This record gives sequence, C-alpha cells and structure tokens, in this order.
Amino acid sequence: MQVIESVAAFRQAYAEAEKPLGLVPTMGFLHEGHMTLVRRARAENATAAVSIFVNPTQFGPSEDFATYPRDMDSDLAKLREAGVDLVLAPPVEEVYPPGFDTYIDVGRIGERLEGEHRAGHFRGVATVVCKLLTIVRPNRAYFGQKDAQQCLVVKRLNDDLNLGSEIVICPTVRDTDGLALSSRNVYLSAVEREAALSLYGSLNLAQDLHSRGETDASSIRQRMRRLITESPLASIDYISIADADNLTELDIIDRPALISLAVRIGKTRLIDNVII
Repeated sequence: MQVIESVAAFRQAYAEAEKPLGLVPTMGFLHEGHMTLVRRARAENATAAVSIFVNPTQFGPSEDFATYPRDMDSDLAKLREAGVDLVLAPPVEEVYPPGFDTYIDVGRIGERLEGEHRAGHFRGVATVVCKLLTIVRPNRAYFGQKDAQQCLVVKRLNDDLNLGSEIVICPTVRDTDGLALSSRNVYLSAVEREAALSLYGSLNLAQDLHSRGETDASSIRQRMRRLITESPLASIDYISIADADNLTELDIIDRPALISLAVRIGKTRLIDNVII
C-alpha cells in the first residue's frame, strides 16, 4: 500500500495504476461505515484508493476542526488489512497552497438544510471533492447515504462540471442499536448515546406513519419533534421532509421523499435520514 502526500506523486501513481480505479474520500478516524465503502471499492475496481483529509474549508469558525478525531496509524492499519492500494493523505498546504482563492458554489441544492445551518459548509465540501476527483481521477467514487445532502451536492457537482466519475451511493451503516455510525459518535457519553437513539427512532416513526397512510408532512414532523424532545439533552436544528431529488420541502408526501434531521445531543451535532 502506497501512502502519498503530494499531488504530483499521486498523479504518478495514478499513471501506473491498473484501471478501473475506485476512490473513497474520507476525513479519517475510520469506522465500519467507511470500511464498508472501502470494501466495495476494493471489490469493484482493479485499484482501490482512499483519501484521508480533514478539510478545513467545510468547518465553520465555531465548529470542531481543531478537535475533530484523528488516528492516522489506526486508519492506515485498517486500510492495509482491507487491501487498499493507494492512500492520499496530503497536508493542508498541499490542498490549499498559499494564494489559493478558487471555490465552488453548487447553487440551491447546497443552500438548504445543512447549508442553511452551516454557512459555507457545502462551498468547502464541493471544492475539496472537486479537487479530489480531479487529482485522483477515479472511475468510481464512493459516498455514504448518511450524508444524504452531501451525496446530492456531489452528484450535481460531478454532472455539472463533467468530472467524469461514477458516483456510487452506499446505504447508511448503523450500530446494533440503530445509531448511524459517525466519527463524531466518539464525543457522546453513555447517557448522551442513549438519547441519540431518538434520531433513528423518529425516522422509524415517520416511516411507520407513512406506511399506514399518513401523507401530511407537517403532521409527521410534529410527531418526530415530540419524540426527540422527550430527552432534555436533545436540541433540534431541523427536521425536513423534502423532495428526494432537489430538497424542496413538501407539504404532502406525493413523491420520493428524503426525511432528514440534525439534532444536537449535548454538544454533539448528529445527522441522519431515510428515504421513503
């Protein structure tokens, strides 16, 4: 397994690599959710590549960039065991060299939900993903459905700028209690983790209500909100029931819908979603 820190060195490795090449972009601190993507990339491509880069431009000034969990030695051991061929692990100055001043605006799809609550977030996501896709030039790039809006942003970016990768979206991976796997779960105390189960519980409630014929989105949102706020540790940023393709909020569920939410459990902000 080659661990590469520079763009120039990765492009040389790319030229020598067998194709097709699959890329899993990550911010490291790898868990089973990441490794599910890695194993799929390994199975479907002649060369499997992973990027590890905690991207500063997608964090707001009051967010957790400095404290975001990192463990490069553990990450590399997991990737080596999974049979990964190439790891791109650049320092910040390699991705954003002095004088860097070009950013990508993905338009309305990035202004809603996470974009509304985390100003500039998708500007940073789109910019770094564009850079990774142009540096690595993967035939396929793998993303997890847990970050549903990010998946839509990346698809739009890839299509609108003709970046040429196949964007592969993989199902959310959950712990045995239903909590969606996330690097930020490490922040949760035992009591907070128990409270965090209300996110998945509320999504299950929404699915159940819809399966029994409820199509009024406002009614479903209210029931979800009631369940989550039973815990005094929970503070809701948003509960959304939106068109699954463009994230326009729905009054009536009459088409495929993304039900998504962002909730703070104590100081930890968690997101989750389902599609109905």
